[in-house]
Amino acid sequence: MGLEHRKLEEHKPARAGDGALKVPAELVREQPLDRLTLGERAYARLSDLLMSGRLAPGEKISLRATADVLGVSIMPVRAAVSRLVADKALEVAPNRAIRVPIMSNTQFRDLTAARITIEGHTAALAAKLRNDADLSAIAAAEAAMRAESIVKKPNLPLAVEANKNFHFAVYQASQSSTLVGIIRALWLNVGPILNLDLRENPERIRVGGAVRLHAEALDAIINRRPAKARDAIAADIEGAAKFILSRGHLPD
Repeated sequence: MGLEHRKLEEHKPARAGDGALKVPAELVREQPLDRLTLGERAYARLSDLLMSGRLAPGEKISLRATADVLGVSIMPVRAAVSRLVADKALEVAPNRAIRVPIMSNTQFRDLTAARITIEGHTAALAAKLRNDADLSAIAAAEAAMRAESIVKKPNLPLAVEANKNFHFAVYQASQSSTLVGIIRALWLNVGPILNLDLRENPERIRVGGAVRLHAEALDAIINRRPAKARDAIAADIEGAAKFILSRGHLPD
């Protein structure tokens, strides 16, 4: 048998009972790369829906309908939903339906306190470590929300997206993937309340203080003033939380 023929024989796929080398068990358990990619994409899309308040507290999630909307099979959606249940961003109801959790006053206050501490600290880091690209992203998001605040009929979905983009542009400027990951987890839980409320109450965009506080945070980050950046973001979070709690829509 020639050398080339031996090489071809060595690389033939293993067949049961032919005595050839078998594929390692751990490799067999791996999913195809395209399926993993689709699962990640489905997770990212659903996460964005939650963080942007486009999925409301108590709203049910149909795996089949979600798969149809996203244009994928049900398996990537099932994997994404399982991750979000583990993140506590979704929950399994007693009737086995998947839904967005309904948050209590106590839970919301607890999340708000955590956000003030963590997001304020991250904004302070951003004021120290930001670069020119960070400043451009923060300024663009700040301008987009400010533009919606001065029109007679603001585009609420656009304003909500600009609000989220502003906050995460600030947090990305901290250069800390760990802190950004923690904040994303917090927003997965609070987003359905925070941003749905903003979407349904346009007066908050005009008179709620967010636009002014975003401008203060941007100015502090431009001028490398960490304490002022922290205070502006903390005040923004606290002001929104007080407004939401004042409406009395969250259960005790």
